[in-house]
Amino acid sequence: MRSYYVYILASHSRRLYVGVTSDLVRRLHEHRLELTGFTARYRVHRLVYFAEYSDPMNAIEREKEVKSWVRGKKIHLIERENPAWLDLSSGWLD
Repeated sequence: MRSYYVYILASHSRRLYVGVTSDLVRRLHEHRLELTGFTARYRVHRLVYFAEYSDPMNAIEREKEVKSWVRGKKIHLIERENPAWLDLSSGWLD
């Protein structure tokens, strides 16, 4: 069964990026290679939140929902799961 992920990346200054993907490791690698505009421009590379879904439509709907939230609500979501804002992908791409 395939998985789909909604994820939030953060820069060191805590600028946020919300995305959806079916291959989280590949997508993180692309962000870190700075192949995409926003994350390259603002150096948004640290994975601070992700959630897994089995249905792609549920993942897309959730991504849209989270993107529509005000910044404070996104921060609350991150800090509920990851209060120290650690890079949850540490060691994945080594």
